[in-house]
Amino acid sequence: MLVEATSTGATGSASVARMTKRDRRAQLLEVAENSFGTAGYHATSMNDLAAAAGITKPVLYRHFPSKRELYLAVLDDCCARLLNEIVKATADAPTPHEQVSRGFLAYFTFVVHHQPAFTVLFTDAAGVDAELHEPVRALKASIATTIATLIHADIDDAHRRMLSVGIVAMAEGMGQLCVAEGLTIDPEKLAQQAADLAWAGLRIVKRI
Repeated sequence: MLVEATSTGATGSASVARMTKRDRRAQLLEVAENSFGTAGYHATSMNDLAAAAGITKPVLYRHFPSKRELYLAVLDDCCARLLNEIVKATADAPTPHEQVSRGFLAYFTFVVHHQPAFTVLFTDAAGVDAELHEPVRALKASIATTIATLIHADIDDAHRRMLSVGIVAMAEGMGQLCVAEGLTIDPEKLAQQAADLAWAGLRIVKRI
């Protein structure tokens, strides 16, 4: 199995700690998530990332040939984790209302415990080129699709999809406001506020 030295000392000798290729990739994704989420894509260099990971640039490039590819990998990883949390939270909810509440709670809990990831997904990604927007667009579409199944109303599919996209945008906006203004986030309270607002509207939805 391929292993790599974690870092080198002043004499250039390899440190004792070694990592498998899989563990190294996971470490680099975590380091990059924190760096991109703090400084942003454009302000973060491969030199910065290698230093933060305690490795040389050649080792970093062995795993990710460019900063763009590393950023895309971080986006994909963050998207998958957030969507997984929402799906797990809502899977066994007894009612659509409870599904909505649990979905918001999973979302805002992610914001609290993985703030760099949330920043990468919904703040930093907006400042980079269109290609890097695709994983985030796909994530929002997946969440909206999940929410659309909870809208039990006599409306057509286009109307249902539009409402579900609006609910996703509401959660994103609330999360961004809290992060941008450094507000203390209580996931349960925020989820309840969002769920009350969303459900109050969903209960009276009718065909237009």
